[in-house]
Amino acid sequence: MKKSFLFVALLAVGCMPRHTQHDFESDGSETNPNNDTEVQISGDGDVTERPVYRATETVFTDLITTKLEVSFDWNKAQLIGKETLTAKPHFYASDKLILDAKGMEIKSVAMNGAARPYLYENDILTITLDKTYQRTENYTVVIDYIAKPDERTVEGSAAITSDKGLYFINPRGEDPNKMPQIWTQGETEASSVWFPTIDAPNVKTKQEMFITVEDKYTTLSNGKFMGSKKNADGTRTDHWKQDLPHAPYLFMMGVGGFKVVKDSYKRADGTLMEVNYYVEPEWEQYAKDIFGETPKMIAFFSKLMDVDYQWDKYDQIIVRDYVSGAMENTGAVVFGDYAYKTRRELLDGNDNSTIAHELFHHWFGDLVTAESWSNLTLNESFANYSQYLWDEYRYGVDEADLNANGEMEVYFQSGAMGGFHDLFWDDYADKEDMFDAHSYNKGGRILHMLRNYLGDEAFFQGMQLYLKTNQFKAAEFHQLRLAFEEVSGEDLHWFFDQWYEASGHPLLNVTYSEGNGKVTLDITQSQDLKAFPVFRLPIDVVVFDDKGATTHRIDIDEVNEKFELPVTGTLKNVLFDNQAMVLAQVKEKKASSWYIHQFYNGKRWRARRDGLNNGIKERTAEANKMVLDALDDPFWDIRLTAIEKVALLSGGDKSIALEKIKKLAQADPSSAVRSSAISALSAGLSETEATPIMEQTVQSDSSYVVINNALNQLGKMNPQSAMKLAKPLENERSSSMLTGIASLYARHGKAEQFAFFERILSSNVLQGFDQVGGLYNFSAFLIDKDLSLFQKSLKIYEDKAKNGDMYSKMYMGNYLDQLTAHLEERIIGFKEEQNKQKQAGNANGVDVAKAKQAEAQALIVEFKRIAASVGEEEGH
Repeated sequence: MKKSFLFVALLAVGCMPRHTQHDFESDGSETNPNNDTEVQISGDGDVTERPVYRATETVFTDLITTKLEVSFDWNKAQLIGKETLTAKPHFYASDKLILDAKGMEIKSVAMNGAARPYLYENDILTITLDKTYQRTENYTVVIDYIAKPDERTVEGSAAITSDKGLYFINPRGEDPNKMPQIWTQGETEASSVWFPTIDAPNVKTKQEMFITVEDKYTTLSNGKFMGSKKNADGTRTDHWKQDLPHAPYLFMMGVGGFKVVKDSYKRADGTLMEVNYYVEPEWEQYAKDIFGETPKMIAFFSKLMDVDYQWDKYDQIIVRDYVSGAMENTGAVVFGDYAYKTRRELLDGNDNSTIAHELFHHWFGDLVTAESWSNLTLNESFANYSQYLWDEYRYGVDEADLNANGEMEVYFQSGAMGGFHDLFWDDYADKEDMFDAHSYNKGGRILHMLRNYLGDEAFFQGMQLYLKTNQFKAAEFHQLRLAFEEVSGEDLHWFFDQWYEASGHPLLNVTYSEGNGKVTLDITQSQDLKAFPVFRLPIDVVVFDDKGATTHRIDIDEVNEKFELPVTGTLKNVLFDNQAMVLAQVKEKKASSWYIHQFYNGKRWRARRDGLNNGIKERTAEANKMVLDALDDPFWDIRLTAIEKVALLSGGDKSIALEKIKKLAQADPSSAVRSSAISALSAGLSETEATPIMEQTVQSDSSYVVINNALNQLGKMNPQSAMKLAKPLENERSSSMLTGIASLYARHGKAEQFAFFERILSSNVLQGFDQVGGLYNFSAFLIDKDLSLFQKSLKIYEDKAKNGDMYSKMYMGNYLDQLTAHLEERIIGFKEEQNKQKQAGNANGVDVAKAKQAEAQALIVEFKRIAASVGEEEGH
């Protein structure tokens, strides 16, 4: 699963961390571990506490085949199901079958046509079999049931906001802007909301689905589409079948008026495999623009793993009101509606990172599955690292390093806010806590370190061995270690002990001194050693001297160490962690001249970026030249960083830089660079010089990001001109463009702009997270407006409270609270006005002030009611 990281600094943290950020600092004090423990009394009477261990689910029963026949009551938001389940005892003989079945109505249970007794309580279905079965004997039970997801008390987490399992979206067609649809979300253990199963990740079963729907609907499920049958009542039954076993949380079903855009992938044996994209009709023309890289990704990963894609087909579907980022259901991946983008919007950025992430799960997660949620990193760290692998292959190592650095920073931030825990986290408070920046971001960075340590050949062969040894099974992280050990021949306990079974990461302080033909590196690990280990860190260091660049491998494994490296002639620079691979926070003391040298001679993006950022701190002629040269760098992010440094220049250098930036604003291939150039020109030129550039950019640039920024900058200088240029853009079919206009109108809009907000918020033109942006800007727009507009806004907030996406609902309470607070301030003003008019003897003025006061008070009541209704719905 790929979470959305839009709000990751606030959301992606574990609820019960083992250590806090205070512990991580060298002068911190240790906090207590998770208090959820068992008490043991030893023979001498001493009391010790056994730490909680979230064990892998014990396997009593092997599921062999799960056959589901389902239809729907859309009005009641219910699934009518018949399950035929073939199973056997795992090892010990048994006369019971115990299944998870959450919030269902069980109609009957039968074996061989005869009813069987069962007990259904506390979401557990216990079936008494017709005899005691041995582990060599299969049996089949048939369960008739009704799934009632909307009648359950819903829980959720930061990563997956609901565990409803089965979702009916606009089932009665009450929202004209949202296509009725049904979809499922099984991770972590919510598949048992819509079919009885053993809902654990170490369970695997084959699957067969018969889905009966009105003929107007399209269906999707795992496995191969086997055909359809028309029914006498005008419905249609679609048959899907997957003969390869997978975990129940990966079961998927989708229903709606989707269009299917067909694509294909050629397997290694030359056969064609279906690769299809399920989208709403209005997005059919953009489906291949959104997902078109998928066949290339399948080919790349299949070759890289030396394990061809194993499943029947690969489908991707975009749904409304999705409860997470995306989900790797086997061969039927779900995306939230943020993925809808026009061709022009895709110029500013795509979702290929998420597409790669979910695809790679089909090896790491679907083919080999983490046997417990404590081992989740086996699924998510590899999916996270696939993003690096694809970026490196498709866009180059600079792009891969840039994005990986962002992933690492998110891990640092989330750990600072929520604490640090082991990557293999066996004492979490709730399984949902595992979906954080440790399992994803930290895990991906750890794999990158292991790749650099072992070398590409050994690393990828280790991954291949792990997959081939454990395919169609569940695994724990020790099996990953054993695979890498078998390939490399090295005992890797040292690596897995510190990165998987310990917390945190190193804080490294590095200083350099030179003498006697040597340079000495003094390296200190300054993390809190009461909470975190002393790390062993094999790192490459490059010494630049008259001989050129010489790479040395050093092996840090003590709190404080000195390494002496030879120098020939003049020492020009030392580049620590030449591969930019270590997961650590590093502080260095280097001269500005060394950083400038690093910019020109570093091979990796991070070395050049750090050289640029630090080399300019001393405003020398060499530093100024570096900034000017960086404006011509081949990698877009270095050009962008250089633009940000131009403000530090002066005189002729600044004039030269601004001329370069004018060209970048017009012609740079990167919209991010053009946008940054627009900001720099707005700040660096006079209003007279900057205004025509902003106006021309709005009218001619291809990028909505650039246009939005130009409008924003123009709005600071000439709001009238910005508003005039924004007007014809109101009809652009772009969620991001409309959000940008909303931002402009929030600051400068008048009452007549209310209609714009009403249109974009009362339709489906805003996609994904832009729905939150639209609601935020609308709330900001209202602040200084007449109470009549507040009154008109109630309908919009009512609609969003009922039909908005999960993020709109999540933040609506905050926006309504702010409006309420503003109205309370107005009431104070109305009371003051009332007293003023009373003293002046103006009875009519008193009545007007009283009326406004009453109107504002009534609005407060309504806003609070709407906010409460959102909270009630979210907790249902």
